[in-house]
Amino acid sequence: MPNRRILVLDDDAAVGQTIQWIAESLGFEAEFVTRPDEFLQRLDQMSPDIITIDLVMPELDGVEIMRLLAERKCRAKIVISSGMGTRVLDAAQRSASEHGLSIAGVISKPISKEALRLLVGEGSESNEPQSVETQSASRDEFEVTAPDLQNALDRHEFVLAYQPKIECRSGATAGFEALVRWKHPDRGIVMPDQFIPVAENAGLIDALTAQIFDQSLEWFSQSFPQSNLKLSLNISAKSLVDIQMADNLSAVCHRFQIDTERIVLELTETSAMVDPILSLDLLTRLRMKGFQLSIDDFGTGFSSMIQLVRLPFSEIKVDKSFVMQAQHSSESRSVIKSIVELGHSLGLLVTAEGVENLKTLDYLNSLGCDLAQGYFIARPMPGEAARNWVEQRKQRIST
Repeated sequence: MPNRRILVLDDDAAVGQTIQWIAESLGFEAEFVTRPDEFLQRLDQMSPDIITIDLVMPELDGVEIMRLLAERKCRAKIVISSGMGTRVLDAAQRSASEHGLSIAGVISKPISKEALRLLVGEGSESNEPQSVETQSASRDEFEVTAPDLQNALDRHEFVLAYQPKIECRSGATAGFEALVRWKHPDRGIVMPDQFIPVAENAGLIDALTAQIFDQSLEWFSQSFPQSNLKLSLNISAKSLVDIQMADNLSAVCHRFQIDTERIVLELTETSAMVDPILSLDLLTRLRMKGFQLSIDDFGTGFSSMIQLVRLPFSEIKVDKSFVMQAQHSSESRSVIKSIVELGHSLGLLVTAEGVENLKTLDYLNSLGCDLAQGYFIARPMPGEAARNWVEQRKQRIST
């Protein structure tokens, strides 16, 4: 396999050269440029997998460059570098994310080999179990239509990847989160951010949720029939309009002989609830039937605190945007600490997602965070690989 490519933009040639050398030592094919016009030219010619951008430059600054990348629908991972304070770096990262860019993270100058490696990984292929995502070549986004999704549902083209969750303190496997992917016959793997909004707007989200439940619970019952592991499944807030949903989900669990207490329903976009009163009734019924409820991406929406108090959640998930910046941002660490303390004061489990290095996991453990998931622990993987992962982790922990 060819090495991955990194393109570096930094107006200081010495810094650009240093980053190039570091990247090459990690196994990447790397180039650096000092001017925006050179950068845009090499961008088209090189098609890099990763881009590092200096935030403060005399001609076009990093924010302006990222706006241009967004207009070009750039799919490369972006590393933002600067000697400025963490609040500015965090704001720049949020701005890039709002423009739809894929951010690997931010890195403070002077840049070290270890810091860059933690953000972008090694250039060569790893020996980790192959995830569903990596089984497909990189492809351009395409416009998803309601008829496309209906055909995919009819043909059962949706598949699931399972990302492990572990206990922060012991490292033991706590369960999995089931993540849906569309295995398109021509496009390969299509990620949920491309089709979930269409499914919600087209009235197909309930049919998709039903297929996800059937497929994931069948796998779960066959893989871990006698265990305490839990399975987390995402529920769209727009699905909370049928008071019978609690009965329907309970029936699926009964069919696969799974205790409802082993199922965690992760609720996203709580502010988008169509009928807040009906949603409250339904979520209360789900809790009464034993299901666990998790408020996903906590801390990113203005309505999070209101919904946390109003609805019968049993778990908080700290949004990955804070967790991924824990090593570089004191503000992010403060937010994480506050959420952990808030969750525990309300008697809730706290899960952190987006854990990408050991230092972050150790920090979460020092705060008393209960559960963690992220690429450092394991990437989402197919069902068989997930079963093997559990056995391998048992052996590592026991030794």
